[in-house]
Amino acid sequence: MTETLPQWAWRIAEEELSATLPRRWAHSQGVARQAAQLASVAGPDGGLMVAAAVLHDVGYAPRLATTGFHPLDGARFLRDRHGADTRLVRLVANHSLALLEAEERGLRETLEREFPLLDDQVLVDALIFCDMTTTPDGMPTSASERVAEILARYGADTLVGRFIHRAQPEIEAAVARTEHRLAAAAQPR
Repeated sequence: MTETLPQWAWRIAEEELSATLPRRWAHSQGVARQAAQLASVAGPDGGLMVAAAVLHDVGYAPRLATTGFHPLDGARFLRDRHGADTRLVRLVANHSLALLEAEERGLRETLEREFPLLDDQVLVDALIFCDMTTTPDGMPTSASERVAEILARYGADTLVGRFIHRAQPEIEAAVARTEHRLAAAAQPR
């Protein structure tokens, strides 16, 4: 029996994160649960959405962290080691406005060249929604609480703090667009 894309992704994420980074693994599982609830928004790409959600932080795995920028490290691992689907790799590489953090790190050109942003606003927004409405422990939260938690954990004057502050308006806009899509999908036809 062949694994589905979400089953494969779940297995890879668990192998890379569960033992070395259990809290990051809990977060990834929570993000994947959020993605599974977005089936009405993702449509035929529901499996891709769940796969990207569970794998979005795989680049934090110590053995994969070559640049120290987890979206780039995770995407390279999925592309180079597993020959993963291009759309999946691009979602992982660019999750949650990674281009803004890449810019802070001097890696924007590299990220854009290797992994152009996926031209599917619904999926891009949905992954932002899933990541930014899930706590580090995998529990649901609001986007504003998640941003505040990140700022408190890293500090406002750090690289991550500067990035998340810059990204906050677009995070909130992506979450609002996804909530609107969810509401529209729930309307009787």
